[in-house]
Amino acid sequence: MPIPESPDAVIDELSQELDAISGRLVAARANAEALPDFPGQLPQTLDDAYTIQSASISRWPDEIAGWKVGMVPESYRERLAAERLTGPIFKSSVFRIKPGSTKTMPIYTGGFAAVEAEFVFELAVAIEPSERDYSDEELIERVAGLFIGAEVASSPMALINELGPCAVVSDFGNNAGLIVGPSIPNWSSMPLDSLTVGVTIDDKIVGKSDANAIEGGPLRALRFLFHSCGRRGLDLPRGTLISTGAVTGIHDVQVGSKADIDFGSFGSFKVAFESMTRKN
Repeated sequence: MPIPESPDAVIDELSQELDAISGRLVAARANAEALPDFPGQLPQTLDDAYTIQSASISRWPDEIAGWKVGMVPESYRERLAAERLTGPIFKSSVFRIKPGSTKTMPIYTGGFAAVEAEFVFELAVAIEPSERDYSDEELIERVAGLFIGAEVASSPMALINELGPCAVVSDFGNNAGLIVGPSIPNWSSMPLDSLTVGVTIDDKIVGKSDANAIEGGPLRALRFLFHSCGRRGLDLPRGTLISTGAVTGIHDVQVGSKADIDFGSFGSFKVAFESMTRKN
């Protein structure tokens, strides 16, 4: 009769596999190589997916400047016990933009690529890890400003969203960059339906909505991030940027596409897309 593996041996084997997946995901990003599928056994829990993400963060030669917050699709929420997910945004992929300007952003050829209009918070103070439940007023006090912006979602895996939230979390939350525009004056006293945005891609209107489209509003996304980082023991330094969710949806783009992100009186800007190149 075979001797069953000890729990420690099983855990160690799982840790090695998750670390190996991280290595393959990071290599694909660094080499700008498309992946036909998830590079290993797809994790079945968000805890395992965040373990992969943390390992990849330690491998990636860049500093975290912010975090993206995205929604977990309804069909996954009960099984995963989560309504949102998060991923790192690295310093070298963050760009400030003036109204009327165009920024060219790299995306993974043969992989997944999309643009999302986002409202972006910047922290006024550092947030230490804790399980504290912040009120809206306390969250507002910790924010330096709310900005218009856009997330570039791109991954070497073309099917990353079809594979589900565990694949998304594993691969840096499917983030490949953040563009931050002007701040919104007096944002905290404005109704959510006054924070509007429209997205046009290659002269075709693909989405128009307001901040109500972010479930619970931007502050609920911020509260989620504080809780998530608290559970993971992650500090949020002063100046951290938080993209709070796709306002008008996730809009597919390709190399050569041009998106117009129009926040009305708060400003507009354009995003062009080029092929991601190998990291040095």
